[in-house]
Amino acid sequence: MGLRNKKFAIGLVSVGALLLAACGGSDGDSAGGTETIRIARNNWTASAIEVEVVKQLIEANLGNPVEIVDIDENAMIPGMSTGDIDANVEVWPSGFTPDEQAFVDDGSVVNMGELGAIGKIGWFVTPNALEQFPQLSSWEGLKDPEVVKAFATAATGAQGRVLGMDPSFSQYEEPIVKNLKLDFKVQYSGSEAATQAEIIAATEAGKPVIMYYWMPSAAVGKYGLKNIVLPKPTVDCAAETDKCDGDYPEDVLFKVASAKLEAKDAKVFNFFKKFKFTTEDQLSTLGPVEIDGRPASEIAAEWIAANEATWSEWFK
Repeated sequence: MGLRNKKFAIGLVSVGALLLAACGGSDGDSAGGTETIRIARNNWTASAIEVEVVKQLIEANLGNPVEIVDIDENAMIPGMSTGDIDANVEVWPSGFTPDEQAFVDDGSVVNMGELGAIGKIGWFVTPNALEQFPQLSSWEGLKDPEVVKAFATAATGAQGRVLGMDPSFSQYEEPIVKNLKLDFKVQYSGSEAATQAEIIAATEAGKPVIMYYWMPSAAVGKYGLKNIVLPKPTVDCAAETDKCDGDYPEDVLFKVASAKLEAKDAKVFNFFKKFKFTTEDQLSTLGPVEIDGRPASEIAAEWIAANEATWSEWFK
């Protein structure tokens, strides 16, 4: 995907206290890992939360030090194939390219199974857009010259603007605009935080915004964003990006790990296979980070404290 240049605070005292309470009862057999585990953290909120859950659980229950590596999704899989990155727990299939799949096919990267969450990337509009232009109940409303004019900015001139996010994401906005023959231009905010700032500023100014976003996301609910359903593409957009002419598919998120990880530490490898973080888990944890501004590390520790019956099974 898809979440996303946020800075996430890590290491609060309260996190340590929660972890001590949640994980302090592990037996001596579960500790003792010595190899440093390097986990990729992508630039979106759910990834930050999940990586913190993984880090805290591995360190408390298996004893391995965990290093969080901030890396964009395009560099992550090649790094995993060489063993420089050990694992990532949230991959969006719609953005997983044939070049990346080749590393799975050659056995250097292992598909570790479904995460447990289902995601949907797409085009979303602010509520005032539908209020002003009811024709946007269909994507074809984007062809209306009055709609185009309403979404135009100083930078796009007479064309409407589709607000992309981080240009490093695997995304199809530019070919979609071109192949659906929309009089729009794609501009990139640079991050999830920047997109949210644009939503706030435009809403206060009474101006509609159409943007790349995804579900599950606390921001979709917070800002009342509405998904515009695009037509079903006539090609596989991941394989033929330049020809993409339709919507993103529903994504069953999955996990990946370096094939070298099993020999490096079999217990950690087994943990990643069993790790789950469902759509409901995401929705319950995204709000406190995205809306309340709390650290991902703190929310992860609270989730761990409340869900021992779930995560304890991952160490068996």
